[in-house]
Amino acid sequence: MEPFPDRFLEFHPIHGTNVRLDHLDTQATRVESFANGVCFSKHPLKPGEIFLIEIEEKELGWCGHLRVGLTARDPMSLEVVPEYSIPDLTDLGDSWVFAITRNHNKVVEDPGVQEAEEGGLAGGRRLGRGEVEDVAGAQGLGGNSMNPKHFFTDSHLHIEDVRIPRDKLVGRSRPGRFSHILDDLYKINALPPTARRSRIGVLYVSRGRDLADMHIVINGEDMGASAKGIPTIQPLYAVVDVFAATKCVRIVQVEYGFSSLQTLCRKAIQKHIVHRMAIDWLELPEALKHYCKYE
Repeated sequence: MEPFPDRFLEFHPIHGTNVRLDHLDTQATRVESFANGVCFSKHPLKPGEIFLIEIEEKELGWCGHLRVGLTARDPMSLEVVPEYSIPDLTDLGDSWVFAITRNHNKVVEDPGVQEAEEGGLAGGRRLGRGEVEDVAGAQGLGGNSMNPKHFFTDSHLHIEDVRIPRDKLVGRSRPGRFSHILDDLYKINALPPTARRSRIGVLYVSRGRDLADMHIVINGEDMGASAKGIPTIQPLYAVVDVFAATKCVRIVQVEYGFSSLQTLCRKAIQKHIVHRMAIDWLELPEALKHYCKYE
């Protein structure tokens, strides 16, 4: 797939009533209750373009987690933003949304379900909903386990003919006594998928005949096709439901083309240190230290 120019991704100004966006429209916070947290990408996604978010804040006391997916419905066309992405938005049709777990894509497909007809917006096969949180460790990932050897050597995540730089796909812990251990756990995707600082992405891959498969990526690991045969004759927007135990998320910008000078500096610095927390000992501007540690 030919690379496309980088662009700054934002949340759509149309969103759930309990959502507040920051001044850059890249951070969405649910300010009360547990619902009405549905958000959309400001612009439709391009084939192979990932809409990547990081879980910034959790809220105890609620049952349920972040939900992401795609919709062919223009947010501007909605009279009212649905209270829930599942089932309210999905029941409207032309939307494919999943609760974030590792096992949502392990449901056996129903052989009786037919592929979406060419040109029809009612198509798209859901492979499961993943309503139950999977908190298994690295040994419980089954066939989706990432080989750590490949993670550290492959610079890109490959999904069909799509190549996505791994650099931004994996969560990073905040400074702490065990941050070096947590960073490695993010890299092998051994933590619960909705842990704080986890990074979740959604994209679609063209399959020809105006159809596509939707993929969800958790901390750099492709979880497989979550929905197949999604019609692409209308633009597809990303859906992020800041639901229940997930309180705040932010968009992580991904560079597909040439890396920025800032990114190149960070890579050069990180190459020569044991762990990113050692950056505090370097004689660098505080802004650059912060960027090197957290991005």
